[in-house]
Amino acid sequence: MKCFVTGASGFVGANLVRELLARGHSVKALLRPGADSRGLTDLNFERVDGDLADRKALSAGLSGCDWCFHVAASYHLWLRDYTGMYAANVEGTRSVIEMATRAECSRIVYTSTVGCIALPKLIGGNIVPTDEDAPVSEAQMSNHYKRSKWQAEQIARELAAKGAPIVIVNPSAPVGPYDVKPTPTGQIIVDFLNRAMPAYLDTGLNWVHVRDVAAGHVLAAEKGRVGERYILGNAEGNWTLKETFRALEQITGVPAPKFQIPYSIALGAAYANEAFAKLTGKPPKAPLAGVRMARYKMFFNPAKAIRELGLPQTPPRTALSAAVEWFRANGYVRPGVP
Repeated sequence: MKCFVTGASGFVGANLVRELLARGHSVKALLRPGADSRGLTDLNFERVDGDLADRKALSAGLSGCDWCFHVAASYHLWLRDYTGMYAANVEGTRSVIEMATRAECSRIVYTSTVGCIALPKLIGGNIVPTDEDAPVSEAQMSNHYKRSKWQAEQIARELAAKGAPIVIVNPSAPVGPYDVKPTPTGQIIVDFLNRAMPAYLDTGLNWVHVRDVAAGHVLAAEKGRVGERYILGNAEGNWTLKETFRALEQITGVPAPKFQIPYSIALGAAYANEAFAKLTGKPPKAPLAGVRMARYKMFFNPAKAIRELGLPQTPPRTALSAAVEWFRANGYVRPGVP
């Protein structure tokens, strides 16, 4: 297939381009001028210069394409002004889907987030991972990033109901190679490797290998039902942060942090960080939005994607090992850190 990919310079996008090429598809990648494309080094694809607001570039890039993958998003937990985030995530999504529909793409895969899925519930003292069918509303979107992605997802579902061939995927917490920036989840591993993680919060994530997420996008184009959502996660990947650090200690030999920070202290520190950030303009080390999300264990059930798409299930420990290997090999560990 001829494929158009937005967000190709990002973590998931770069791995998706690699997955598509490995499967024999051709790729056109929308890239902003000056985009950090280190994750795409040595790959054979066609570059389309432009951004999500450039409908002329979108039209040119989508011309002749069979599949469209809209992966691009503005992902920030703190900004002085969120106007650009909503423009990219909400109106950018509308533009891409409308232009892909005009180009008569047979499948449009929209990359949402598990942040748009309902939070897990505590039943009988146990956390029950949620799935795509759990009731959720915009009122539960606790920060600007989640709210903008929620609004974008509603646009995707609305246009799917009108006939656009859209399939929505909701990745959980991907880790693995080519996390160039790195992402917030990748930064956890980088900080661990650099021994810059003295303590932890009682939170949890659903870890998934980024290559499984990339494969899930392709499988969604091949097998996904129009208008449906699919959690791209790992059935064995619901780990607390304490469990994650224990696994990383075993993988790397770096001692895991032993102290758990009470949520109230972390929240107070986040308020102070954000107040200082407003004065300096520099992003806070611990954004308030991130700390608030950490109050909940983000555990999810990807059974639907496994059942309907055949989503691969690489062991989470393998995913963490792949991330560690890539970060160490590409200079993310400070010199002198054992």
